[in-house]
Amino acid sequence: MLLRSVRARTAAVAVTALTVLACTSAVTPSRSSAQATADTATAVPRFSHVVVVVEENRSYADIIGKSAAPYLNSLANGGALFTQSYAIGHPSEPNYLALFSGSTHGLTNDSCPHTYTGANLGSQLIHAGFSFAGYSESMPSTGYTGCSSGGYVRKHNPWVDFPSNVPASDNRTMKAFATNYSTLPTLSFVVPNLNNDMHDGSVATGDSWLKAHLGGYAQWAKTHNSLLVVTWDEDDNSASNHIATIFYGQSVKVGRYSTQLTHYGVLHTLEDAYGLPTDGSSGTAAAVTGAWR
Repeated sequence: MLLRSVRARTAAVAVTALTVLACTSAVTPSRSSAQATADTATAVPRFSHVVVVVEENRSYADIIGKSAAPYLNSLANGGALFTQSYAIGHPSEPNYLALFSGSTHGLTNDSCPHTYTGANLGSQLIHAGFSFAGYSESMPSTGYTGCSSGGYVRKHNPWVDFPSNVPASDNRTMKAFATNYSTLPTLSFVVPNLNNDMHDGSVATGDSWLKAHLGGYAQWAKTHNSLLVVTWDEDDNSASNHIATIFYGQSVKVGRYSTQLTHYGVLHTLEDAYGLPTDGSSGTAAAVTGAWR
């Protein structure tokens, strides 16, 4: 009788232990699934320097996989290529404003000049103690406010539209772009002229210009905690507005990413890198969190 009682108690304990183990397994994620979650959502790094290059009027299909753009494709293959990247609208100018300030400010054309007073990426960086500059090729002088000069057009220069909070000294010519990359501002925009940004010139011309003027920075960024962003204002005027966007640098996890990305999402990513408030529609666009090592 005693032996049967002991056996019964032993069996009950074993059943209880198995039940607890089963419940624990059901509510606790495995190590591999937890790691996968971490890999897909990594905080945006704090970069020492960022350079954003804005090209013109070419679709994703015009660039990626095309022999006319060997340098751009080398950046795409060695960095993060966003395969579902889209501009905000047409024509050019509203897209530049969206990327820089989180809003098109109701603009639906390429008219000039315009002046706005709201917050923007440049003003937010400056207010937080970082530095900013925009570099425009063929602009005749620092602080220039004219609508055009040679291959330069103000419609591709959004920071000049915010004179109350972005100093004129931060509106610079491309000739002022430093060759000692460690002396660059925290974040810079680079806008080639109409021929070299692919607006008037060919894809091949723009590709060669980018390699000649930013190739050194791109390689430097790979070993100096810095980032190069290459994007397009809009595509070749199609309804889908599908463009290429490439991130290249030391913290970038190489690959192709199919998460939908817009100019607002790129802006949100840059804001998160420096702990800045979000501007306008960037606050409702997801930042890039899956492309960082």
